Amino acid sequence: MGFQMSKTMDANLKKQQEFMLHNSRLQLERQIMMQSQMRDRQMAMQIAWSREFLKYFGTFFAVTTVGLVAGAVKRKKPSLLAPIYPLSFILAYQIDSAYGTLIHRMRGEAESIMATEHDLLDLPLGTPTFVSIEKARRAKQPHLLLEEVTSQ
Repeated sequence: MGFQMSKTMDANLKKQQEFMLHNSRLQLERQIMMQSQMRDRQMAMQIAWSREFLKYFGTFFAVTTVGLVAGAVKRKKPSLLAPIYPLSFILAYQIDSAYGTLIHRMRGEAESIMATEHDLLDLPLGTPTFVSIEKARRAKQPHLLLEEVTSQ
């Protein structure tokens, strides 16, 4: 009788473990999907911001360029055209950021760094552990240390 009960309990325990494993896998997949969707939304907002900024900067660049060219022609001073040069680099960067391939080049560079220069990504003092977090938490709250020592 005890053997049969033990066998049934073992089978139930195994089913429960499989169920828990399935649930934790499902939860992990959902978390990954949520994080992916959040990243996609943040990237979309960043690109939208770049495009909106480009509209304003493009207008500023156009008005400034027309004004500087008109001033250079009217006063016969070609040195007034000098600010157009650096402003054109900023405009080119903004166009590349908003509509170009900047994001693809950045992703490629990031993948290259992760593959070949992974040591650059290491955190100072390594990855935080439970012990290091608890040590820091207790250091900020010394009264908790006294309570823990006295309750033991």
